[in-house]
Amino acid sequence: MSSAQSDRFVHDHLPPPDQCPEMRYDQPELAVPDQFNVVQALFDRAFSNGHADRPLFRSDERTLSYAQALAEVQRIGHVLTQNLALVPGNRVLLRGGNSIAMALAWLAVVRVGCIAVATMPLLRASELAAIVAKSKPGAALCDVKLQDELNTALAADASSATLPLRVFNVGDAAVSLTNSLEALARHHSATGDPCPTAADDIALLAFTSGTTGRPKAAVHSHRDVMAACEAWPRHVLRATPEDIVMGSPPLAFTFGLGGLLVFPMWAGASVYFPSIPYTPEAMVTLMNRVGATICYTAPTFYRQMAPFARQHGVGQLRISVSAGEGLPDATRQLWKEASGLEMLDGIGATEMFHIFISSPPDKVRRGAIGQVVPGYEARIVDEQGQPVPIGQVGRLAVKGPTGCRYLDDARQAQYVIDGWNYPGDAFTQDADGYFFYQARTDDMIITSGYNVAGPEVEASLLLHPAVAECGVVGRPDDERGMIIVAYVVLKPGEAGDAAQVKA
Repeated sequence: MSSAQSDRFVHDHLPPPDQCPEMRYDQPELAVPDQFNVVQALFDRAFSNGHADRPLFRSDERTLSYAQALAEVQRIGHVLTQNLALVPGNRVLLRGGNSIAMALAWLAVVRVGCIAVATMPLLRASELAAIVAKSKPGAALCDVKLQDELNTALAADASSATLPLRVFNVGDAAVSLTNSLEALARHHSATGDPCPTAADDIALLAFTSGTTGRPKAAVHSHRDVMAACEAWPRHVLRATPEDIVMGSPPLAFTFGLGGLLVFPMWAGASVYFPSIPYTPEAMVTLMNRVGATICYTAPTFYRQMAPFARQHGVGQLRISVSAGEGLPDATRQLWKEASGLEMLDGIGATEMFHIFISSPPDKVRRGAIGQVVPGYEARIVDEQGQPVPIGQVGRLAVKGPTGCRYLDDARQAQYVIDGWNYPGDAFTQDADGYFFYQARTDDMIITSGYNVAGPEVEASLLLHPAVAECGVVGRPDDERGMIIVAYVVLKPGEAGDAAQVKA
């Protein structure tokens, strides 16, 4: 089927075929029709399973059922296509924290065939300007509280200074604002067919979270988003319509987009969005109050939540998903002792959309992230791309139903080699297929000829009862090449002295 996206900017700036990953669709559930709109498919799945009147989005201000959410998405879609005159393939920049409004905006953009470019609320004007320059959006939807930095970014680029901008709000404040997204949407009907996108039409540009260099935009299609739903959620997470999901990763990251939007929709579950940013204590408090059963956050946050979980319990929580950074075994054991729950760890990448190595809590092997998710293939290789012996440290290479395609970026050739994706991680693998994270490949410290993984040293330091947080880096040394340097934050009441260091 031919593409429905008349704006060909992204299609015309994809990598050449010889730099694209080899996609695998071995599992029968990965098959989708040639004409496929992932947002409509997720709503259709919910309705066919009898979930139309079940809650999809919850907050302290309101609750929307699946049917009510679709109606809002349809109204916003009319704003995009009629008020803003957007056409399929146009990019729409989204700026906001996690909220029902942000989720509805993302769904509406993709449903009408446009391409969502979600951005972190903490980004400053210079960082936003780089994303605007790279993605060339046709419009922007922004939380009313965050528009100052975006306005500064747009004003810095003459070609973007007149970009249509509509504000939204997590509550009701924006409804009375002239030309706000909500105010315009109220004048439209909850009708309208989705854009008849091809499965390989583009759904989103996901900007990587790296803090150095030019931003990289990972391109994902409608097919990619559904493939991600059919992989890790189906085979590992196994959420149900009874689940209530909460978590801290931003919707602007694919970790959050999957965990807090498209994966719950695929399962028929509901998502709770808080009215204020999470703190460790607030997350435990709200977890108990709303009856959350699945939580997504990073290992550092679980470590900070542990004292509050020990004090207040975790209510109905049954799954604790950890990703976004390496999970030290000390943190896994601390959370298990505090909550009674085994952590569900996983490794993914923005370029791969979501998690591709993981294991359910009943198949955890201590120290391991897990096994490869069905539908994916992973191996550990040397610098020449050849498999290394079991137990030897090497580079992780992976392929499956999702993969890296950067928007107009020479770094594509470094990420995809001979059809394999190289996320930049050093791993070992045991004889049973469990993968053990060592470090980012650029975090390996070579000292006196030995390869030392910084996170492994950090994990050892975290076992000390006085250590709250730590970071390990390599420092150049004339004799040993590099020496290992640790930066340690002690727990309240602990004092650093020579005896503590030796311990």
